[in-house]
Amino acid sequence: MRAWANVAELAKPKNLIGGLVARSAPGLPFLLREGLEVAFVPPQLDAPRRARVVSVQEQAKGAFLVTFEGVDSIEVAERLAGCCCLVRRADLPQDALVAPGEGLEGFEVRDARAGRVGLVAEMVEGPGQTLLSVERPDGRTSLVPFVDAFVVSVDEDARRIDVDVPDGLLDL
Repeated sequence: MRAWANVAELAKPKNLIGGLVARSAPGLPFLLREGLEVAFVPPQLDAPRRARVVSVQEQAKGAFLVTFEGVDSIEVAERLAGCCCLVRRADLPQDALVAPGEGLEGFEVRDARAGRVGLVAEMVEGPGQTLLSVERPDGRTSLVPFVDAFVVSVDEDARRIDVDVPDGLLDL
């Protein structure tokens, strides 16, 4: 298991003193809190690579105003906008990273056009989204983004995931 987990995305600068609007990573509750060390990914020139959370204030509709040590101007905040916040898994509550899709290994994946794709071998946590690693009947592996735009339904009783992915994605 990886030591760091993507828990939040920095959407945009909010104020002149370096505050940023942050949202939780897809499928997770908001996990940033005061004192937590984060790593900013991808790293930006002339901006901190890591920082501690100084304050968190809830805004409207799942958005939070977050300030970090060393991010003390709008210029620095603008460089970090669009970055993901990675946190050490050991610094989070034990069940904090249980997200939708946990335990889908072995589920059949069916595409709207391609039909049966294969079986989920594992869930792969990427910096921006979770991926289904699907073992194809011919031995190849396909990565399918586990996002609302592609996942039509998850039927736990039938152990099946219906997807509608863009043409060519399964051939990558």
